[in-house]
Amino acid sequence: MEDFETLLKGSAMAHGHLCPGQVVGVRMAIEGCRLIGLDNPRELPQIKKLIVYVEMDRCATDAISFVTGVRLGRRSLKFVDNGIMAATFLNIETKRAFRIVSTENARHLAEKYAPEITDKREQQLVAYKRMSLQDLFSIEEVQVAINACDMPGPTRFKAVCQKCGQVVRDKREVMKNNQILCRPCALGTYYQAIMK
Repeated sequence: MEDFETLLKGSAMAHGHLCPGQVVGVRMAIEGCRLIGLDNPRELPQIKKLIVYVEMDRCATDAISFVTGVRLGRRSLKFVDNGIMAATFLNIETKRAFRIVSTENARHLAEKYAPEITDKREQQLVAYKRMSLQDLFSIEEVQVAINACDMPGPTRFKAVCQKCGQVVRDKREVMKNNQILCRPCALGTYYQAIMK
């Protein structure tokens, strides 16, 4: 794996700016990969061994994706909308997994790690680079039960919605009133069609 500063620079370029969340995400990804035994996750064959579950849609997620190479389109990046700055790194081959959570205490410790900086954002940016892993993160080994329909690779499971005819992939269909339905037909949509 490339060194921290190189990864941080690349991550900031991919994300569009450098921020404290980028520092946290890069450090989280480096440590997560180290813990599950991957030292070059963006390259074959390791890219096929990694799934990362992110629990927030913030800057750190872009950093994690950049460092590890995981992507939604590859089905190796899973989004769990918990609103927590956390990620779980799973080695599919060994089944080892670690959940890493950015501690809220880290914000309060920024002044201790970068007392020479008065601007809070800049102070966090520098402090998160210097901070010990123990102060920055809470880390626990976990088990992740992954269903075959959630594995990376080609689509293995397809169904057709009996209401609208839409093809539904990867076991995302819903059984309702003895019908196979897509989630929009069964549960409603996040959008409203505009009638013309």
